[in-house]
Amino acid sequence: MMSAGRERKLQAPERMPVALGHCMRVLVVTQYFWPEQFRVNDLVVGLRERGHEVTVLTGMPNYPQGRIYGGYGFFRPSVQTYEGATVIRVPLVPRGSRHGFQLALNYLSFLLAASLLGPLRCRGKYDLVFVFEPSPVTVALPGIVMKWLKHAPMLFWVQDLWPESLMATGAVKSGWILTAVRRLVRFIYRRSDLVLIQSEAFRERIAAEGVPQDKILYFPNWAESAYQVVEAPAGSRTRSADMPSGFVIMFAGNIGVAQSFETILMAAKRLCGEVEIRWVVIGDGNRRAWLEQQIEEHNLGSQFRLLGSKPVTEMPRYFRQADVLVATLRKDPVFALTIPSKVQSYLACGRPIICGLDGEGAKVIDDARAGLTVPAGDSEALAAAVRRLYRMPKEEREAMGRRGRSYYEEHFERELLLDRLEKWMRQAIAMATA
Repeated sequence: MMSAGRERKLQAPERMPVALGHCMRVLVVTQYFWPEQFRVNDLVVGLRERGHEVTVLTGMPNYPQGRIYGGYGFFRPSVQTYEGATVIRVPLVPRGSRHGFQLALNYLSFLLAASLLGPLRCRGKYDLVFVFEPSPVTVALPGIVMKWLKHAPMLFWVQDLWPESLMATGAVKSGWILTAVRRLVRFIYRRSDLVLIQSEAFRERIAAEGVPQDKILYFPNWAESAYQVVEAPAGSRTRSADMPSGFVIMFAGNIGVAQSFETILMAAKRLCGEVEIRWVVIGDGNRRAWLEQQIEEHNLGSQFRLLGSKPVTEMPRYFRQADVLVATLRKDPVFALTIPSKVQSYLACGRPIICGLDGEGAKVIDDARAGLTVPAGDSEALAAAVRRLYRMPKEEREAMGRRGRSYYEEHFERELLLDRLEKWMRQAIAMATA
């Protein structure tokens, strides 16, 4: 639980070489942090569990609704604690409900506030700076400032490729802006001591920006420890009151442009004759109002149920009540390179999966034999896959889920990945202090 505290200066001992097994002093720079739900929250918890001192430099929470969360203001609280980590918050302009000017202000305001106020509020000595980068890539600039001031190596964990993601979502179409962003990205990559990539397919793009191959390391997402297989009650298929009856296809996560809800909607229209099939969406985002409007316009109200955001701790129980979990992305070459983080969460809970993805995300599901894959953007193929699983014996679907869980434990297990990260952190510190 996070509790507010008075702003205070952070002091730490002078830097000493960090030996194997010794505590590291880590500064995590991220625009998003708890109570916003991002993988970096669990990374911080994992580092704290291993005895490291962690400070988080972040903004006021406003994702995905686009408004500052209750209990937070422009300047308060500025210092908190979360699971033993110190959380230092800087003001920012909330992202609002749409892409465009206000979203750009959101990115720019965090960049400026974290770069200017971060050095004043993060007064301690740090062994390493760790930057978490879903969009925007500009989050790395405060990290570089802190790297220079603290004389510490910086690890940059890339979740989204820029400017490719901007082009794929249509957020930016101006050629000169995209060129400027590419130069900025090159600047960031070359000043990172290590670039961690959530998908192996990112490697070629990042290497093309002049980053040596030995500085590009595959570090995929995992699922928080709460994501576990939940056994159904013996002899019962009881569902919670907010869940529909029938055969449930569940989507969990952000409701945005990249998630290709057009494909889901058109697949649902094709399945109108299958009266038992129901679609449940858990999550929120800047396209939720659009999705609700589309459901109404296409007379799909009886097929869809939107439950809003739920705490991570409740998600495995909801997944257990679904017959199949679904992941989709827009059809675009850049999205074919990524692995949506929901894939790991789905696998961890041992549920059968349908994915409307190209490239790396589909490859994971195919390699795991955890479900069915169809091309991104193909609503007809998605509908056919849903129909196939609907008609498949339950035992076969459950076997898919078990294979998915086994694959998760082999490739994405949390402690395995944190072991890997600790080793890289120590190597980066050792090289910087040599």
